[in-house]
Amino acid sequence: MHIPLSPQQIAQLESQHCTAEDWNTILVHPEADLKYVREVRFSGTCRLGKFDKSFLMPGGMRKHSGIFHATLHNVSVGNNCCIENIKNYIANYDIEEDCFIENCDIILVDGETSFGCGTEVSVLCETGGREVAIHDRLTAHEAYITAMYRHRPVLIQRMKEMAMERAKERSSTRGTIAAHCTVVDTGYIKNVYVGPGCKIEGAGRLKNGSLMSRTDSPIHIGYGVIADDFIVQDGSSIEDCTTLTRCFVGQACTFKHGYSASDSLFFCNCHEENGEACSIFAGPFTVTHHKSTLLIAGMFSFMNAGSGSNQSNHMYKLGPIHQGAMERGAKTASDSYILWPARIGAFSLVMGRHTTNPDTSDMPFSYLIEKDGVTYLAPAVALRSVGTIRDAQKWPKRDRRSTEGRLDYVNFNLLSPYTIQKMLRGLKTLKQLKEISGATSDTYAYQSARITGSAMEKGISLYTMAINKFLGNSVISRLEKVEGKLEHFRPTSEEATGDWVDLCGLIAPKKLLIPLLDRIQNGNIASLEEVNAELATLHQNYYDLEWQWAYRIMLDFYGIDENKEITPALLSDIIRKWKDSVVELDQMLWKDARKEFSLSARTGFGFDGQDSTVQSLDFSEVRGQFESNPFVKAVEEHIHIKSALAEKWLGVLEK
Repeated sequence: MHIPLSPQQIAQLESQHCTAEDWNTILVHPEADLKYVREVRFSGTCRLGKFDKSFLMPGGMRKHSGIFHATLHNVSVGNNCCIENIKNYIANYDIEEDCFIENCDIILVDGETSFGCGTEVSVLCETGGREVAIHDRLTAHEAYITAMYRHRPVLIQRMKEMAMERAKERSSTRGTIAAHCTVVDTGYIKNVYVGPGCKIEGAGRLKNGSLMSRTDSPIHIGYGVIADDFIVQDGSSIEDCTTLTRCFVGQACTFKHGYSASDSLFFCNCHEENGEACSIFAGPFTVTHHKSTLLIAGMFSFMNAGSGSNQSNHMYKLGPIHQGAMERGAKTASDSYILWPARIGAFSLVMGRHTTNPDTSDMPFSYLIEKDGVTYLAPAVALRSVGTIRDAQKWPKRDRRSTEGRLDYVNFNLLSPYTIQKMLRGLKTLKQLKEISGATSDTYAYQSARITGSAMEKGISLYTMAINKFLGNSVISRLEKVEGKLEHFRPTSEEATGDWVDLCGLIAPKKLLIPLLDRIQNGNIASLEEVNAELATLHQNYYDLEWQWAYRIMLDFYGIDENKEITPALLSDIIRKWKDSVVELDQMLWKDARKEFSLSARTGFGFDGQDSTVQSLDFSEVRGQFESNPFVKAVEEHIHIKSALAEKWLGVLEK
């Protein structure tokens, strides 16, 4: 409750060098001590809270709450705020309790604004055609549907309408700086919503945006940041002269060291430094650290861009109209280059310059290596790379989002129906190429790439082992769930059979996704909240749906008659294949890790030593011993655990 100023309070304020266009429009908290309001110019209707609190500053200094040296126009100030040294003015803002605002130029709302909501981002295609309307609750999956399902224009129109409805809900002629915020040493803030607990320190310009901070998951905006037409989700940090134009930044992202991005979407846990992005769709855990790296007109997720990575979307004919995709887990080596359009398979590594528009989407876990201008494909070799497994282990550990209120549904599984279906197609293709071209061929042509004979054989072997591993995992998980009762072994539904899709983090069966899209298109799903609830259900039911798919694949892959009984002998055979595949793949990982401790890896150690002994000692002190390396020990333990698990279930089935 606020009350008008008394004549005595007006006199007190005037004695403290305060002025107002009309003192009757200034309302105060009944317990407000106005000695903490000095040299303030009031305009329009203003409300002031009480000033009982002091702020403890770095270094131990304290500053009492109050308003000093400021101009306020139509501003509401909550209890225990400190507003000091506003060079220009604050206009049309509601400032909630316990905020600290100091040394700022101007903070205003000018007319009606939706605070960045409804801004259309020209993602993937710079010239337009895949625009995504951003808003404060945008998920990677909603954005994926909006950008990638353009073959369904009625659906896209409905998605856009729901996004614009959300923007309309956010529209206002007043801004908010929510409770417990800090805004200091900042230049220009216009039409920006600032959520609870947000800290803005030294930003250059923030215009038309939302900082969706939460007290338990605050946002930090640092020095020199310039952002126009943006949304930033909770837990994110944007610092060090980063520049964003028409961008969405998801939860727990980090931007710093002068990063520059325009017309791009970044979803949870992205980490961007030094480089540049233009019209990219950056799914969860897209990472780039290097100044010389440009990501442009591409879709990425769980990606690590090497220094000097670059792509081209312009052939100097009809403009920058080309696009590409690196599926989940794909990464680039230093100085790699890809000429869009191209599509790189999941968990693949790109090395060198590739100008032939490769499509390796059905060859996941591969290396693309350029030699003399030719793209060579080594299928499946990343399955035996210690780097691939290390990546898969680190992503869940690096999820910095608050456990509450997560927007993106992220499936971290390396082997899933999405990747296994591609391996099955890749395995079939490799066998067909071998049959058509002959087993003795030196090289095989695939798409715009070449596969050597030895790479072909390794690919067939590795894909087979990975499929055995996935199906064995599924069989053992099912046996554990049904406590070994084979009468309950079969799934009760087949709604998840067929192709699966990766909705930028969320892996789901297409057979269930399409009806969901139909209901959105037909108007049976009327809000984005309902859309996200349906997607959440798909994510939560992943393992039940995975089993339905894996069971059907198991029958096909092992040539099992679906009308026959599932016998203990049949399952024992699958488990033996699983054990052999798991152990062999782990041994390959062990050998790959061993390379990091080879003699060649010790080059550069023992600088001033006279012999190899000094070099070895220096290496050991820095790197440690191979046998005690945590990853090596984990691989050895994994072999032991999985072997024991196999023996356990083989024993159960034999009984």
